[in-house]
Amino acid sequence: MFYLNVEDPISIYTEIVHDDIYVDKSMLIEKISSCIKKPSQKFICITRPRRFGKTYNANMLAAYYTKGYDTKELFDYLKISRSDNYITHLNQHNVVYIDFSIMSNQCHSYNDYIQMITHNMISDLKSQYTIDLTPNHPLSQYFRQTGDSFVFILDEWDSIFYKDFISEKDKIKYMEFLKDLLKDKPYVSLAYMTGILPIIKYSSGSALNNFTEYNFINDNIYTDFFGFTENEVKDLCKKYTDIEFSDLEYWYDGYYTDNGTKLFNPRSVVNAIHNHKCRSYWTSTGPMSEIADCIEDNIDDVRDDIVQLVSSIPVEVELLEYLEKDNNLDARDEILSSMVIFGFLTYHDDYLYIPNHELMLKFEKILSRKDMGGYNEIVRKSKHILNATLDKDEELLATMIEEAHDKEIDLFHYNDENSLTCLLSICYIYARKYYEIEREKASGKGRCDMTFLPRKSNMPAIVIELKVNDTPESAIDQIVNKNYMQKVENYNEILLIGMSYNSNSQHSEYKKHQCKIVQYK
Repeated sequence: MFYLNVEDPISIYTEIVHDDIYVDKSMLIEKISSCIKKPSQKFICITRPRRFGKTYNANMLAAYYTKGYDTKELFDYLKISRSDNYITHLNQHNVVYIDFSIMSNQCHSYNDYIQMITHNMISDLKSQYTIDLTPNHPLSQYFRQTGDSFVFILDEWDSIFYKDFISEKDKIKYMEFLKDLLKDKPYVSLAYMTGILPIIKYSSGSALNNFTEYNFINDNIYTDFFGFTENEVKDLCKKYTDIEFSDLEYWYDGYYTDNGTKLFNPRSVVNAIHNHKCRSYWTSTGPMSEIADCIEDNIDDVRDDIVQLVSSIPVEVELLEYLEKDNNLDARDEILSSMVIFGFLTYHDDYLYIPNHELMLKFEKILSRKDMGGYNEIVRKSKHILNATLDKDEELLATMIEEAHDKEIDLFHYNDENSLTCLLSICYIYARKYYEIEREKASGKGRCDMTFLPRKSNMPAIVIELKVNDTPESAIDQIVNKNYMQKVENYNEILLIGMSYNSNSQHSEYKKHQCKIVQYK
């Protein structure tokens, strides 16, 4: 047997349950079971980024529903066992489980791929049912002949789209294949599909419009089951005490459920606990090439957005209707939406953010690309800007900030503190190697523009306040009077920096940029 009532998902999920680090997501079963044989609910497509638990949950569902096995002992100690309908669907369904990412070494074309799937499925049905094998009949004809009903669990439905050999015409053929197999078929009790890409982007007309898609933007039903919630990570930290929750939060938090609950990247959390250290785990598996794919041909459309995001300035954009309608969005919205789909950005309350430190490190590297224009030059000089700051060289620091501000970059041509903060974030991007940089964080009696928290004990803490059409001395006074040093008062050395930008060239003592550096202690 290849796909029908196979043991593989049971074996895989058994290993998952008995792993050292296991987070119980079994209540997903209750929600999915409520959709079985309900025409308006039984077609479900879950799209999430890589390594967010899609295959984990697909194996769990197959292990629970599959006929011919007794998996009660596997689920008796999980949360689902407390459900009133726990036994109702346990091992009661013919399950067709296909991981579409699995293909033979002899698969070199779309025809090879789809023929393999078709051959394997017919072979499964032939072994269990009496069917008439008519050449060139679609799979749906053979399923109809069984007179039986099936639960389809189709994992990584879009895997074939990433293969070099598949063409746009092949994608259309593939969507028609899925349509013929699943749409309006009486033998389908449930069709549960997972993937990264949304169906609507590739489905022409009504091909698979019977599916309801749930993604990072619109999901308010299944969202808790993909990724780790804040409470789940806190529970893990109670068990594995050699890693701090605050570290996991800084590195891997930043996604949100529909109701605002925090979500963590599960792969990275698990690896950090196993290795007793936070570092880039998820982004080391290759998805940054997908960021490049998102922006490669249209980087001009999103260049300023990326800079604002790296500067910890949220970007306002309306994406809620995206993926729910077959809209032709402009390049910018298309790119930003794709980056949410891939998990590189998070979308919450109409704003985009870079989710966490792990991804921020990758976005910082994007700024060093040559096609980032003037930003690239500023990034290259950011080490010298940090050195001038630490050397307390006010004149040099002011000169370098002014040179950066004078670049032909529209984003920096606004005379307000927000654009200056954005400018400084890029100017000090090298400093992130040694500092955790916070923007507009509460400290003392207000909110400081920028606070640099040292990662090493031999580095000074830095507090920066910005002024437009005022003096750097006024900025220093504000730092002191409002006690912005409160958050860094335990550090051995603190530098206070006042920076001003003067747009009034008619002033007799006009200087465009000025800096004042005071060693507080």
